[in-house]
Amino acid sequence: MTFLNPRFFSIGLFVLGLAFLADVATAGDWHRWRGPNGNGISDETGWLAKWSDDGPKRLWKAKVGTGFSSITVSDGRAYTMGNSGRGRGKEQDTVFCFDAATGEELWSHSYGAKLDPKYYDGGTSATPTIDGANVYTLSKDGLLICFAAIDGKVKWQKDVAKAVKAKRPTWGYASSPVIINDALLVNVGTYGTCLDKNTGDIIWQTGGAASGYSSMVPYVRDGQREVVLFAAEEVVALDPKNGKKRWGYPWETKYGVNSADPIMLGDMVFISSGYNRGCALLKVSGGKATKIWENKNMCNHFNACVLIDGHLYGFSGNTGRGTLRCLEMATGKMKWEEKSFGGFGALQAIGQKLLIISNQGELVVAETNPDEFTEISRAQVTGPKCWTTPVLSNGRVYCRNSRGDLVCLDLSAK
Repeated sequence: MTFLNPRFFSIGLFVLGLAFLADVATAGDWHRWRGPNGNGISDETGWLAKWSDDGPKRLWKAKVGTGFSSITVSDGRAYTMGNSGRGRGKEQDTVFCFDAATGEELWSHSYGAKLDPKYYDGGTSATPTIDGANVYTLSKDGLLICFAAIDGKVKWQKDVAKAVKAKRPTWGYASSPVIINDALLVNVGTYGTCLDKNTGDIIWQTGGAASGYSSMVPYVRDGQREVVLFAAEEVVALDPKNGKKRWGYPWETKYGVNSADPIMLGDMVFISSGYNRGCALLKVSGGKATKIWENKNMCNHFNACVLIDGHLYGFSGNTGRGTLRCLEMATGKMKWEEKSFGGFGALQAIGQKLLIISNQGELVVAETNPDEFTEISRAQVTGPKCWTTPVLSNGRVYCRNSRGDLVCLDLSAK
């Protein structure tokens, strides 16, 4: 067993924060999947972790259709996606923009799309990305759209899967768009595709094989920019300028389901997949990735873990049988397991606390305590099935379930 220098973990959040390359939105905004730092961790303060027995106050609710898209928030607006029969019973996806404080629907845009419920509810998978005055969305079939954030006007759209002649993965595309300067990156095709965010023109592509399901994660390693992603059968890093492969490590999972975003720290990369595939910690050096350890203590079927002070917190298991676990990153040792969440759920971190949604729709706040699961608050906020990450932004938390019940709750400290 190879052990890591503990110094790496004490500076981890600082390194990861410097590594993220996208523009950061207004303080408190959550403008992209996994937040402004791309790691599922919020720096927000002044929110209530301890609630009364009645739970947090509900500010508003909405119906957004079937799906698992999370919520993004910027400049007082909240965005998400869902699939429904709106429009004379025809199945279609709808992109929603709400007033983040009141829930008023400011605009919506629909396009034809099948529900596609293959062994699960179906519906939308990716999360809208906000970049300045624009919003970008990707459908399960590979339709990429750029909207004006203010009114929902379509600036451009492209069937990127068709354009690069990519084979559709079994459960469709799930990659949330990632912006680096003028480049727009999506996990469509063998190792993904890069487009001009202003025009939709393709800058580079990597082949037509079926993709993985993760989003791309921008990072800086040894002074060089790269994007790291889960392909169908490996984890890879690309040069964001030209799409050339920097390094890779083979990682085959049943049905090609590599979904959870890789987590980077220094020269280390943590990866995890479901279907009992497990997890591994890799070290990257000289353009080569080597394995430090591998086990089955964390099987991220959908959502990635969060990394806090050298420990990984996340849901492990297969559909319907998930548990919340804490793993020591340096060794892969499982520190604890919590079985009270009724299967899968999802989480983000807020400073040193976890904000968790259970499969049954219970919102939970817990400490990031590697010694034991330490619950602070718990309240039923929406019905099942909840596999979508809850989002805290500007004192409000947004939660949704698979059938499209979206709720906004007040966690502001007043």
